[in-house]
Amino acid sequence: MRKEHDCLGEMDVPDENYYGIQTIRVQSVSGLLGVPVIRYPYLHRCLVHMKKASALANKEIGALNPTIADAIAQAADLVLTGKYDDQFPLDMFQGGGYTCVNMNVNEVLANLANEILTEHKGYDKVHPNTHVNMGQSTNDVVTSAEHLCVYPAIDKLVPQLWALSEAFDKKAKEFADVVKVGRTCLQDAVPMTLGQEFSGYAEFCRRQAQNVASLREECFTLIVGATAVGTGMGAAPGYKEAFYRILSEELGEKVVCASNLFDGMQNDDFYVKVSAAVKQAASGISKIAKDLRLLSSGPRAGFCEISLPALSPGSSIMPGKINPIIPELACQVAQQTIGNDMVISMAFEQGELEISCWAPTLYKNLFESFDLLTNFIPLFIDKCISGIEANRERCHKEAEETLALATVVGETLGYEEGVRVAHYASEHRLTVKQAVLEMQVMTQKEADWLLDPALLVDPEKMATAIAQWKKEKNVIK
Repeated sequence: MRKEHDCLGEMDVPDENYYGIQTIRVQSVSGLLGVPVIRYPYLHRCLVHMKKASALANKEIGALNPTIADAIAQAADLVLTGKYDDQFPLDMFQGGGYTCVNMNVNEVLANLANEILTEHKGYDKVHPNTHVNMGQSTNDVVTSAEHLCVYPAIDKLVPQLWALSEAFDKKAKEFADVVKVGRTCLQDAVPMTLGQEFSGYAEFCRRQAQNVASLREECFTLIVGATAVGTGMGAAPGYKEAFYRILSEELGEKVVCASNLFDGMQNDDFYVKVSAAVKQAASGISKIAKDLRLLSSGPRAGFCEISLPALSPGSSIMPGKINPIIPELACQVAQQTIGNDMVISMAFEQGELEISCWAPTLYKNLFESFDLLTNFIPLFIDKCISGIEANRERCHKEAEETLALATVVGETLGYEEGVRVAHYASEHRLTVKQAVLEMQVMTQKEADWLLDPALLVDPEKMATAIAQWKKEKNVIK
């Protein structure tokens, strides 16, 4: 054991621990969730990068002993390998705005730095507050780390969104010739192709990839140098300038200081913006997944326009029933993400005066959403999208039988005539083509030409055909 003390007193600390007295104190009043903050390691990694940059900045301006600064930097490099992740035991939910997380990092770095300099733990040479936390406050470094740590999550999610768009693109090409009935309000509409439907899914995913990626640059606007309330008290002259230059070099990114540190201290709206983008992507993917559930419903009493890969039995009592388990998983991801987004909005709204102390709520919920969506998309592609097959005969039959083909009659002979044909076809259980022939509204040649579902899926060809028919008939409405 070793003895450590803080402003509340003295405590024996197990010597194998790199964390110290302040981490242990918080451990005794936490653990509600049973999930450590390090589960999503982005925050710790960014804090360690920033501690290294701070030590080197303070060394450069003459505020910190070079030997101590170099030991802190060396300790930071060791922690960044992930070897010491077990030294960050604190639970995700904590009071105090993650002051405990900042001090946990400070203590681990201080003890590692002391080992480097003295071959034992303890704060003989390097102190967690005096040296590792020099020129900083939890209020500016944790808030900044929360900004900074979003970019690795963005870098993981965006490629998955692009991959999903490509998977839908591939299916759009495969299904380009599959004519089917469109649906609006779950009612029959005019024909379209299954490829056109899937092209819409692909474009949505492309747009989400671009939207999420557009937020990346803002991750590198920090408020380090603000210290406790935005005034910068405790930071030595030149510290800010040196810090941002060194951290930029460390990360290979342009890291800049916010234009107004007081705004940066007061407002966590960046998290709200990022969460909204993740929620938007998850919600749209869920909408697509629900479309796939509908299109594959049946196989005999539903739409049954597509078949999804069969992954597991869907009933404990009905033999042969298969459920769309991957699309349903997409819906669950969206449900959780939407809930997380609401909590993040509440945490932002409930900040007070110079700082928000709801960092745990913001961090836990945003990165849960990131991980859920990022981890789900490869499964969606591999176990669902790639194996979708078109039920071509079913699609063709429904496209031929939809009463929405009466729209063509309306466009050629007028809306009222279109209504009359639709009613006649419905009453006598006929296709629209059969109805116009029985009613002698069109000739066989005209019906075959104008009521071909394959013609209707091409707006340019359809418009040309109708214009040509009107010209031949000298029809002017």
